[in-house]
Amino acid sequence: MEMIRQLNREELAESIKLSEFAFQYELSSEQRAERMASTKPEDQWGYFIDGKLAAKMTIHPMTTWINGRKMKFGGVASVATWPEYRRKGMVGKLLVNALHIMREQGQTLACLHPFEFPFYRKFGWETYVEYKEYELEAKHLPHYFTIDGRVERTEDRDLIKKLYAEYAEAYNGMLERTNEWWEIRFWKNKGSVVVFYNETGKPAGYLQYHVADSIMTVHDFVCLHEKARASLWKFIANHDSMIRSVKLKAPADDPLPFILQNPRFKQETIPYFMARVVDAEAFLREYKFTATGRQTRLTLALEDSHAPWNHQVFTVEISGAGEANIRPSGSLPEGSGMERNETGGHELQKAAADLSCDIQTLTAMLIGYRSPELMHAIGRLQGSEAMVKEWAERLTSQTPYLMDYY
Repeated sequence: MEMIRQLNREELAESIKLSEFAFQYELSSEQRAERMASTKPEDQWGYFIDGKLAAKMTIHPMTTWINGRKMKFGGVASVATWPEYRRKGMVGKLLVNALHIMREQGQTLACLHPFEFPFYRKFGWETYVEYKEYELEAKHLPHYFTIDGRVERTEDRDLIKKLYAEYAEAYNGMLERTNEWWEIRFWKNKGSVVVFYNETGKPAGYLQYHVADSIMTVHDFVCLHEKARASLWKFIANHDSMIRSVKLKAPADDPLPFILQNPRFKQETIPYFMARVVDAEAFLREYKFTATGRQTRLTLALEDSHAPWNHQVFTVEISGAGEANIRPSGSLPEGSGMERNETGGHELQKAAADLSCDIQTLTAMLIGYRSPELMHAIGRLQGSEAMVKEWAERLTSQTPYLMDYY
């Protein structure tokens, strides 16, 4: 007999054992006990065959910022299958089950770190965030920057949380870190935390970093304005006598290479997490569109082969203030669906609507990872140029970013 259900506490040991095998790590007895104590059975879902755990996944209830507004999402993680059960479609069934569960829990968005991007695209997920990975040799450090204020070491946890929240709200996709997250994922890191205060004594950024073997690793780099950015980089440069290089990650639109006198340092753009809208009607209703002072009305034909509640035509009415009223207008016509066109893009066939796309395209546009104009140009968004332009003017311009991992 095959079934999908939540794990009970007695089954957590087997779930952890599967994770260790699948992700190729080994916990000590102490670490395993800590993992057992901190893992919540209600967040663990397993695929069972004749009572044995064959595959499993975790759905973390989490919160993120989209356009400065907090939204609930499901953080999908720890997806694993024992080798003897692989290639039987179990993970796909777990993912589809997860969509139902997240919808019931009011999580209108789902995010995950993929082991393989094409695999999750089959189930409606799409890349939504990338980041820059920097490695600067000491010679590249900006000694010509100045600290316009002061930098001080701190253990003020409330201050760091406040600075992080203000910084995170300016991006799409950053985590609202829970108290447990701060304790386990931040404060247990090795190293130091410093805060930048401007000339009036107002805190405007912080660094969490660690130096070992002549390498500085920056875990968190938070700056609320350019003066804070330059001052924190000057603070990093002041370590030049004890380090060979600095490693950190930054948002995709980070301007450091342009700002530095010599931009030829090691830098790489890393595709990171994927996302998919779980419940289009609820997400669009929560979403804060750009205020233009005028009303926009359009119909959107949405294709989603794994979530039937999304696979339909929606009427979208957006007020001048950016609030939306969403009404399902009926199921897609028989035979409609995304078909690959001659340019390698996709077209939604036989759907009479102002705009047509699949759930992946909608997700990438709403989070701000790719623009409607680009999606239209490559054949993933159908509609008139005038309607695409109107849609683009109402969507976010905030950069997607995620500092954390789960």
